[in-house]
Amino acid sequence: MPTLENFRLTVFRAVAQHLSFRKAAEELFLTQPAITFQIKALEDDLSVQLFDRSGSHVTLTPAGCVLLQRAHQSHDLILQAEREIASLLGQHTGQLALGVSTTISQYLLPAILRDFLRDHPSVHFSVVTGNTQRIVQALLDRNVDLGLIEGPARSREVNCKPFLRDELVLIVSAAHDWAGRPDIDATELTTSPLLMREQGSGSRRVLELALARSGIKTKSLHIAMELDSVEAIKSAVEAGLGVGFVSRWAIARDLRLGKQFQIVPVRDLALSREFASISLASPEPQGLALQFRQFLAARFNHR
Repeated sequence: MPTLENFRLTVFRAVAQHLSFRKAAEELFLTQPAITFQIKALEDDLSVQLFDRSGSHVTLTPAGCVLLQRAHQSHDLILQAEREIASLLGQHTGQLALGVSTTISQYLLPAILRDFLRDHPSVHFSVVTGNTQRIVQALLDRNVDLGLIEGPARSREVNCKPFLRDELVLIVSAAHDWAGRPDIDATELTTSPLLMREQGSGSRRVLELALARSGIKTKSLHIAMELDSVEAIKSAVEAGLGVGFVSRWAIARDLRLGKQFQIVPVRDLALSREFASISLASPEPQGLALQFRQFLAARFNHR
């Protein structure tokens, strides 16, 4: 996507973000020598060294730290100018970098982007996925413009706007002793191997808080395995490795439901949550980020 930003600053920000010339080259689809050439040219222009490459790791020099801060500010201003100009023309165009947590990216994001792009075909998206903790950090590091998460952000620097209600449900294999039961008591969760999402997952945080409210301590659980995706939990449940909690959205269209695994309600365990868009608390989102956030609220009728 065309940008007004000086190309050398684009390269500099990529190297500074990764502290790696190789990773910057991969991100920008350039060769490593091309990255090195651009950084050397920028250092020659400024008559100062921006990176310390004498040790085993690349680090920013004090001058590099100053330039990185101003480069971020410059980048934000350029994006704002591009969006304001597009707005004058009655268009929504440009690039929007999204950070999207795992469940949302797998089960909701494709339809969301399809509907948004139907009305705004000139917008270009880049998407980073990961658990909630990783997405919050990507936003704080200014690597994404907006995040979509499924658990508490746990940061005062982040502004959250819920857009869709979700619920975690317990699934067990069709051969499990609990299959076919109308429900189980929450305390029974301590008697079966439990498949959990990894630390930093929004789903895990919601489950741990709900269990704590019901008087069930995490250390009393038999956590058989920690897995990094909903699909991994579903496959492990099918294989009889334990029981697990997943988003209701994750099984809404699952053909295996009722055959390979079943939902078992848990009494006295409140597992509702809200998917939310997150932005930096300051400055407030503008342009495409604001437009996309408003679109989410309208699409899911969330006020």
